[in-house]
Amino acid sequence: MPVLAVTKERRAGETRVAVTPDAAKKLIALGLDVVVETGAGLGASASDADYEAAGARVAPSLAATLDGADILLKVRGPVEAEIAALKPGAIVAGLLNPFQDRELVEALKGAGATAFAMELVPRITRAQVMDALSSQANLAGYRAVIEAAEAYGRAMPMMMTAAGTVAAAKVFVMGAGVAGLQAIATARRLGAVVTATDVRPAAKEQVESLGAKFVAVQDEEFKAAETAAGYAKVMSDAYQAKQAELVADHIKKQDIVITTALIPGRMAPKLVSAEHVASMKSGSVLVDLAVEQGGNVVGAKSGEIVETGGVKIVGIANLPGRIAADSSALYARNLTAFVGLLVKDGAIAPDFDDEILKAAIVSHGGEIVHPLLKPV
Repeated sequence: MPVLAVTKERRAGETRVAVTPDAAKKLIALGLDVVVETGAGLGASASDADYEAAGARVAPSLAATLDGADILLKVRGPVEAEIAALKPGAIVAGLLNPFQDRELVEALKGAGATAFAMELVPRITRAQVMDALSSQANLAGYRAVIEAAEAYGRAMPMMMTAAGTVAAAKVFVMGAGVAGLQAIATARRLGAVVTATDVRPAAKEQVESLGAKFVAVQDEEFKAAETAAGYAKVMSDAYQAKQAELVADHIKKQDIVITTALIPGRMAPKLVSAEHVASMKSGSVLVDLAVEQGGNVVGAKSGEIVETGGVKIVGIANLPGRIAADSSALYARNLTAFVGLLVKDGAIAPDFDDEILKAAIVSHGGEIVHPLLKPV
């Protein structure tokens, strides 16, 4: 029976776990012997007893967990001690950050591991249940609003009392992808007046369906700013200047700005300048979801709340990790579905011609095999 291992997350600040007790049941049903390192699920409210009740084995140490393991599932990439304990040819799947963490990619190659990066799973219909980027971005968007409300220090909804009226907070969400749309929905549920912007014309309808106002220069160029494949076209310098002026004027009137622009494999684009921050009134808050990839906000620092001119820039890293139980549950479902492509009739039998595995594979047989990661 193939062995599937789940170890503690050893990277700083990571509270999630790759496999929850519910997911362990499903993996066992696939014919796998699931071994969980003691304490692996504690940050996500899953005890050793919960795993044992699900039918998994709890191992007392890292070495015991990885002894003979055929598959290792992770949230973040494995650390040196984990890689060293892998048997040659073992499969590793997780959010490996392969474009930024080339050292990890080289280490996995050197260990002869077959490594899959979950962030490279293609966004096609049959892979939706494996889309870890979306599942985690959804919760990050939610948590960003909670963090913003905490830092703001005022009420979010309008309140009418005998002592007077409290005005609703004005929230501006920059980027209407998965995280942005969830941020819009959450801010609306909390009673804020919400506006949003995005470079894709199709986002306008999505934003408005959630009860927010769409902010963009909506001229003829904007209406034609999307390709047949659904990607944004490069806008003219004249349009970009008009849009920048509109956004700058809008930002200075906001109480809370949440930025969500992330581009896989690249540094995050700068959306909010130092001048924008300086234009905001004292007590305003910016939450930068892209801070771990350089940030959308000039002055944002990963893991810190920076205050400048009375404006707080919230750069909390790993927002999904701040609601670890739910984010782990969703991520574990992503991984469980992915493992279904690796196992057939209770045996390890990946089809490397499968379009999902082909897109997500990073290393195999002692070589880096992903075309975008191969040395030039």
